[in-house]
Amino acid sequence: MSRRPITVEDLWALPRVGPPKPSKDGAWAVVPVTTYSMEENKGTTRLWLVPARAEGAGSRGKRDPARALTSKEHSSSQPAWSPDGTRIAFVRKPGGEPASDPGAGPEHPDQGQIYVLNLDGGEPERMTDLPLGAVDPRWFPDGRRIAFLTPVYGDAPALAGTAQRAKDEAKSKVKARVTEDRLYRYWDSWLTDGRFHHVFVLDVETGEAMDLTPSSKRWFDFMDPSGQYDISPDGAEIAFAATRTRPPHDPVLMGIFAVSVPSRIKSGGKAGSVRSITPARHPADVFRPVYSPDGRTILYGLQREFDFYADKVRLAAYDRKTRTHAVLTESWDFSASGWTFGKDGSTVYLVAEIAGRTALFSYDLAKALKSPGAEAPKELLRGGTFSDPEIAGGRIFTSVNSIDRPPEAVACDLDGKGMARLTGFTDPVMAALQMGKVEEAIFEGAGGDPVQMYLLYPPGSAGGRAKKKLPLVHLIHGGPHGTFGDTWHWRWNAQAFTAPGYLAALVNFHGSTSWGQDFTASILGRWGDQPYDDVMAATDYLIEEGIVDPKRMAATGGSYGGYMVSWIASQTDRFACLVNHAGVCDFQTQYASDITQGRRRSMGGEPWDDVAGMDRYNPMRHASGFRSPMLVIHGERDYRVPHDQAMEIYNIYKAMKLPARLVVYPDENHWILKPQNSRHWYGEVHRWLDRWIGKGIGKGIAKGGGKASS
Repeated sequence: MSRRPITVEDLWALPRVGPPKPSKDGAWAVVPVTTYSMEENKGTTRLWLVPARAEGAGSRGKRDPARALTSKEHSSSQPAWSPDGTRIAFVRKPGGEPASDPGAGPEHPDQGQIYVLNLDGGEPERMTDLPLGAVDPRWFPDGRRIAFLTPVYGDAPALAGTAQRAKDEAKSKVKARVTEDRLYRYWDSWLTDGRFHHVFVLDVETGEAMDLTPSSKRWFDFMDPSGQYDISPDGAEIAFAATRTRPPHDPVLMGIFAVSVPSRIKSGGKAGSVRSITPARHPADVFRPVYSPDGRTILYGLQREFDFYADKVRLAAYDRKTRTHAVLTESWDFSASGWTFGKDGSTVYLVAEIAGRTALFSYDLAKALKSPGAEAPKELLRGGTFSDPEIAGGRIFTSVNSIDRPPEAVACDLDGKGMARLTGFTDPVMAALQMGKVEEAIFEGAGGDPVQMYLLYPPGSAGGRAKKKLPLVHLIHGGPHGTFGDTWHWRWNAQAFTAPGYLAALVNFHGSTSWGQDFTASILGRWGDQPYDDVMAATDYLIEEGIVDPKRMAATGGSYGGYMVSWIASQTDRFACLVNHAGVCDFQTQYASDITQGRRRSMGGEPWDDVAGMDRYNPMRHASGFRSPMLVIHGERDYRVPHDQAMEIYNIYKAMKLPARLVVYPDENHWILKPQNSRHWYGEVHRWLDRWIGKGIGKGIAKGGGKASS
C-alpha cells in the first residue's frame, strides 16, 4: 500500500485517544476516544473498555478487541472505576459536543451530568440533574458515594437558587459585566457572574446530594477544575485546591484546603468546616493534593514565584498528624507533574519534561520524608510525551505520543520496562500516511549556550544533507516558557507543515522549559533577546550545513511565537514571509490581556514607571524595520492576547504599504478548535507559504482558506 503525506482532513479523521483509566487490578482500562465530523463541525467522545492484561497485550501480538461502553449519540468523558471494579461513573453531555473540556468557563458551562454504568450490562443510570452540570466524579472507598464538582452562584449556592438565577440571567436584557477585581476574565470566559465550583457528595443508593463547601467563593483551576481534589483513604476528608486570595485578587494565588465528610449524606445537611492547609505565608501557588494510601501524607505541588508562571513545581508533603510541611524536590532542577502513589505508598510516580521530551519517574518518598531534598526522582523511561501516570496491577498506565505518532494508551512495568501498547485506534488512518523523518540537532545559541531543535523533513526525504536544498519553515512555540517537544500537536502539527515539501525547524530557544530553571528564567524582561538570537543561529546553522535554501525561508508562530514573528519582522528581512497567529505585537496594549500580574518581570517594565524598559523589545516601537510579508491570524474570543493586537500590526503593515493578509475567526479563542475553521486555517497558512517560498509545491495539500476581499 502506497503512503501519502498528511492533510488537514487526516488530522481531523484521526481519533484522539485520551489517557487510560485502569481498573484496580490492572486487568482492564477505560479509554476516552474523541472522533470528529468535518461535515457536522463537531466531535463526540466515547468511552471504550480495553483489555490490559500484561500477557498478550503488547504491540507484537494481536490485541484483544476494545468494546465501546457509551453510545456515539452522546459525549462521555472522565471515567472513574468503582472500588469493586463493577461500575463506571462518568460525565455525559446531552448533545454531541465533546465532554472533554470541563473548564469551558462560566460563559460556557459544561452541562454534562453524572452517570453510572454497570459493566454487567444495561443502560447507564443518570445520577444528577444539576442546573449547571457536573465534572470530575470520584468514588469513595466504600463504593456507596461519589464526589464531584458543580458550579453554583456564590450568593445563591442552593441548587434551587442557582437554577433560578441561571434562568433569570438568560432572560435578562441587561448583559453588563461589572467588577472591581484585577482578575475578571480568563482565556475566553468572564469571571464576573459569581459562579464558583463547590464540592458535592452523592449517595448512589438514595440519590441524596450534599454540598460540602456551601459558603465557598473560591475558584478552582480556571482552565480545568478537574484533578484538583482527592478523597482520603478512609473517606472522612476531601482535600482540594482553590484560590486562597480574596477580591480584588491582586495577585491571585492558589491554596490547599480540607473539609470533613459526614458518613451520612443528606441534601441540605450540615457540612464540616473548611480549613486551610496551605503553608503559612507562602508567596505563591500550591495545588493538586493527593493522599498517600495510609492517609498520613498529602502530597502536593508548590511554586515559589507568583509572578513567574513557569517557576518549577516542587513536590511537597503535608503530615496530617503533625500538621507540618516539607519541600522534597527543591534541589531537583525539573518541574514535577502528574504525581501519584504506588500501592504501598512508599513510592511516588510522576512525569516531568526533560530535554524536549517527557519522562516517567519514580520517587522514593519514604527516604525523601526522612531527609527532604536528599532524594531526587529516578528516571524510568524517556521518549515522546507521556500523560499523567496511573498505577494499577503492578504496572504504570499512561498514553504516549511523538512528533510522528498520535497518542495511544500504553502500560509498562513499574521499572519502566516491558512497555505494551493497549490501543490502536489511530492505526487505520496512520496506515495510509507517510510521516516525515525526525532528526535532532544541537547548535551554539545565544551566549554560546547549546540549544536544541527538532528538524522534520518532508515525507520521502532521507534527511540530513540532501542534494536539493529545502525551503525552511520555522515553527516558533508559544509561552514563551513552553517547549516544542517530541509530541503530536493537533493544532500546529509539524507533519502537516512539512507535507508540501518544507523542512520544519522547531527550536527550543532560551526560555523553553525542560532544560532547568536558569535556562527557563533567563529571558525574563528580555523577550526579544536570546530567543531571537537562537532562532537566527539555528537558521545560520541550517544554511551552513547546506540543508535549506536561504532565499526560501519563513518564520511562523502562535502566541509568544507570534510575538517572536513580530519581533523578527522588526529586526530582519531575511525571511521571505511570516505567519503571526494570536501574537503579541505591542506590550502596552497587551495590558488588555486577562492576566496582568508578572508583566514587569516578563516584559521589562510597566507603562507608568518604565516605558523605556517595555519598549526595548516591543515590536511596535521598532516597526520601521518591518519588511517581510506577514499573514496575521486571530480569534475574536481570545482574551489572553486580545485580537486588537492583530488589527494593530495588520493596520501598521497596510499603512506602510507592505504585503499583509488578515484572517479573523469570530467564533474562536486563542486556539483554532473547530474542524472547519482548522481546515480554513491550514488552507490560509499553506497558501501563504506557497505564495512566497513554495513555488507551487503546496498546491492541493491543504483545502480551505479563501480569497481576500476587495
